[in-house]
Amino acid sequence: MSPNVPGALKIAGGSLLAVGTVAAGAAIGLAVQRRIVARHMQQDEHWFIPTFTPEVHEFTTNDGTNLHVEIDTGAKNAITVFLCHGYALSSESLIFQRAALQGKARVISYDQRSHGKSGRSREEFDTVDQLGEDLGQLIDAYAPSGPLMFIGHSMGGMTVMALAEQRPELFSNRVQGIVFVATTAGGLTEVTFGMPTVMRSLVHRAAPLVASVLARTKGIVEVSRRAGGDLSEIVFRSYSFGSNPSQEASAFVAEMIDNTPIDVLAEFLPALQEHDKYEVLPTLAQCEVTVIVGDADRLTPVVFSERLAAGIKGSTLAVIHDGGHMVGIEHHDEVNELVLELFDRVETRLALAQIAGTHNEVAN
Repeated sequence: MSPNVPGALKIAGGSLLAVGTVAAGAAIGLAVQRRIVARHMQQDEHWFIPTFTPEVHEFTTNDGTNLHVEIDTGAKNAITVFLCHGYALSSESLIFQRAALQGKARVISYDQRSHGKSGRSREEFDTVDQLGEDLGQLIDAYAPSGPLMFIGHSMGGMTVMALAEQRPELFSNRVQGIVFVATTAGGLTEVTFGMPTVMRSLVHRAAPLVASVLARTKGIVEVSRRAGGDLSEIVFRSYSFGSNPSQEASAFVAEMIDNTPIDVLAEFLPALQEHDKYEVLPTLAQCEVTVIVGDADRLTPVVFSERLAAGIKGSTLAVIHDGGHMVGIEHHDEVNELVLELFDRVETRLALAQIAGTHNEVAN
């Protein structure tokens, strides 16, 4: 191994944390941090993980990648809601929103390519645009007709934007509502991550090189990663949450990220930095749209949601106090309330359209 690789791996830690995976410099003072975390994190006696009895499917995309899909059936003629999760996570990251929609909608949860229980994709297909194509293929396969709604968290919100660019016709006739959670239409290289400007610039410039190094040294990095024990939980607590989460919530998020292979994190990193869909946003004005962000989100700060909402005429912006990047878990009651409010607006919209259609038939 080149003598420069260890140094590159240290930079890798900082760069990947900057987009939500590993903390820069977290190894320094690790023993002290562990004691601090143990002192401030409390157990949550009320913490629970919702359970479901879905239809389970394995869907093969056009490039041969298998996607894990779970479908919760709803009322007859129900709206189909797709849950699109974020980078380094899985469909479980939206589990509380999934639970809130039970019995109201037909909910389709799936793991993005190379994440969760889905199959590994070839590196050339690890792009946001490909994620948009995957979502379009899932719609064609499992919801070829009827009204649609999307909930997209972080990279999942980017996925919805990519689909809108590729298939705008869906958003003019079938997509009725969208909830964007802690996401952006572009500009991730502007994020400070709480670091000085000089450090931020270094991290962003180094990221593409780091991604390449990580992909080539997967075995070494994974060994170091696992040897860190609860390092990931310590770090992700800081960058995932805005308040002091319970041990259960912190471990829940850390496990999802730990289960995502390091080369997957590396391969998707450049795509996130290159993401720019601001020109697509006017297309979404035809839908009911709610943009949600935590005021303590260090990965996709409030300014990105403000820009997103400003680009979608008629959209609603909701800022949740003490919410971090994983606001859908950290403050799931508040997020669920907003999701259900939008869902009610969509149902009202569809009912009014049906009444108008009936009147037109009578008039004719």
